[in-house]
Amino acid sequence: MPTYHEILTTDLTTLTTAAQHWDDVAEGFQTQEKTYRRDVHGISLGPTWQGLSAGAANARFDVTLKEFQKAQTEAKAIASLFRDAHTQFVDLRKKLESARDDAVAAGMKVSDQGLVSYDTGKLSQGDRQALAHDPDYQESVRKSVASWQAHLDQCVKNVDDADKGVEVAFQAVAVDSDTGDGTFNGFNGKAQGDIEKYEAAEAEDIAKRVDAGKASAADYKELQRLFRDNSGDKAFSETVLDGLGAKGTLQLSNSLDSLAHYEDKKNGSQYLDIQKGLATTLATATKDPSTPFYKEFREDMRKAGTEQFKVDGLSPIPDEKVRGYQSLVTLMQQGNGYDGQFLTDTANDIRHAEEAYAAKGNTESVWGLRDKFSGKDRGWFANDPLDGVLGIMSHDPKTSTAYLDPSHNDNLDYLLHGRNWDTVVDHFATPPGGTTTGLPVMAEDGDVRQGFGALLETATTGEAPGSYHPAGHHTEPQARILQHTIDTLNTANQAQELPKNLTVPLAHIMTSYTADTHEINAQSDSRFEISPGTPGSAWSDANGAHITVARDHLTKLMRGIADDPTAFGHLYGAEQEHAHDVLEALPQDAGKTQISNRISDCSRAMGAYDGVRADIIFDERFNKTQWAADFNHGISSSLSTALMFNPVADLSPVGDAATRAVDVWTYESNKEHTAEANLKATDDNVKLYAAGQHDVEKMVRMWGHSRGHEIDSEWTKQWVHTGQGDYDYGRDRALDVLRADR
Repeated sequence: MPTYHEILTTDLTTLTTAAQHWDDVAEGFQTQEKTYRRDVHGISLGPTWQGLSAGAANARFDVTLKEFQKAQTEAKAIASLFRDAHTQFVDLRKKLESARDDAVAAGMKVSDQGLVSYDTGKLSQGDRQALAHDPDYQESVRKSVASWQAHLDQCVKNVDDADKGVEVAFQAVAVDSDTGDGTFNGFNGKAQGDIEKYEAAEAEDIAKRVDAGKASAADYKELQRLFRDNSGDKAFSETVLDGLGAKGTLQLSNSLDSLAHYEDKKNGSQYLDIQKGLATTLATATKDPSTPFYKEFREDMRKAGTEQFKVDGLSPIPDEKVRGYQSLVTLMQQGNGYDGQFLTDTANDIRHAEEAYAAKGNTESVWGLRDKFSGKDRGWFANDPLDGVLGIMSHDPKTSTAYLDPSHNDNLDYLLHGRNWDTVVDHFATPPGGTTTGLPVMAEDGDVRQGFGALLETATTGEAPGSYHPAGHHTEPQARILQHTIDTLNTANQAQELPKNLTVPLAHIMTSYTADTHEINAQSDSRFEISPGTPGSAWSDANGAHITVARDHLTKLMRGIADDPTAFGHLYGAEQEHAHDVLEALPQDAGKTQISNRISDCSRAMGAYDGVRADIIFDERFNKTQWAADFNHGISSSLSTALMFNPVADLSPVGDAATRAVDVWTYESNKEHTAEANLKATDDNVKLYAAGQHDVEKMVRMWGHSRGHEIDSEWTKQWVHTGQGDYDYGRDRALDVLRADR
């Protein structure tokens, strides 16, 4: 392994000098070829030499002539390899030098041998004393030194990886690959001048040994290096996958999975690292959908995608087999950076495969397996390849939105109600150790729709999935997807009882659209008006795109989300914050009509959410005390101390007093929410629901106080009265919608 010192001091120009010498060798062989062709090879072709001896001589002369030609090919390839090596080493040395310079700029010293230490010579006397006596300071220095040392060591390791790749190429370039050319160990007429192609050939050879169960520990280590050294290299990636083919690629991935998860767990991290390298190779090779390689590999994968493969250890049933697309997506989950078109094409091909299988009269899914594939034991395996690739796609907002946009395709409809999700995993009444025959029991896996939920979240918000989003600026395609989702769930009677694993993603999405849902529930803007039960359409203005959902559709969706009390608590908290912002934005000189309208809007919107909360007491599925506790947690974790109005005299950010006021408000509100959750489910008790009304009252009183009015002033009381009346209106409307379906 080259050392830090060797890398920085070696004269790399010797590589280009050697390349020139080999170019000269090639020219010399070309000259010799011309001479040989004229003075020797031509003799056997002339009219003066006839008969068997002439034919025999001609055959031998042909071999020699071709050797001169192959010698030129080999010499030129060697020259090209030297230049390729020079380019790689120069680039890697520059990166090492840059890392060293960055370390020095960060206050480090780097020795001639590449050892990093803290440069105390640049410290003031006070800093030296602090370093000598402050353990935290010493620990931060230690971590910084270790981090820079690791960075430089990795740069050195990268050079070593490249050096081994050069060695692989030079060992292979002189090997005569044509055993039928009349020579033994002759010149290599198929020599190539690309280091990465020789590394790809070696990777292919090792992969075949892995699949055959004949790979050594050194093979796995070398395969790991090959993928690491050529990460992102197009020539290497295409050559490897072209050599393996789609089926060989899947077989290699399956073998690595078996080793990592079952056969050799102690070395599992190494196998998974190799698989990550294979996934990176796949991502690199498929970056350009217009290449012949892409088209051929995709077509090859369409065939292999539905073929069956054995993954040793995956299933307790001996003859269980998986499909190629399941293995492909399992592999893809180990990588990232896939081209959007590749993700879309893969999703489309998987959907086509499952629809074609169903069209043949099969009632079970083409992906059906006889066990559960969620949780730590088998959750890593993409038993539902469509859902798996959608989860990968969710990391690409642009592709996610395009894939689900209902104005361009029917993918959203298919995923919402056209697909039989419960047949993706077929549990069979089969005893352990039995066969794959038995009575099928259709069931949804524990992680069903997780990929679709993540995709839906990204497609409608433009943000990474998995967290609550502040109210944002949306595009029309994003809003159109959410609009269509809400209306479709209502049409299919799924809004109040949402499909498994869509509840939290929809809660994440709806917080991003709080400004729209506020207007829909407030019914103050005609642009958001729509008849009950009627599908709406997305529209745009200067603030971006908006949804126009019928109020009853929105109410039923919120009720569906309320099955998860913490998620619904976040929605409620988001509405409280938005209502706060609406009132805060009122001009200081706002007239009574403007004030009344805004307070009415906020109160109606908050009342609509509280109508959903009130409906919970009619649902005996819940432990209502626990539901209320989780709901309160959702509110508390969504609210910030900014939920406080700045007083007129001081418009600076709120301080400790405001924070305490919010804490008191939240505490009192939480107690009321919990008490109400335990009310007996009667019409009379529902009418007594007042916690939400008190939330509105406190919000209005604090807003009035921020405008210079006492909490109990007549001026404030009139607005509290307005708010309470509209809160009741909003709550009762929501409750009427929900109870109409009971």
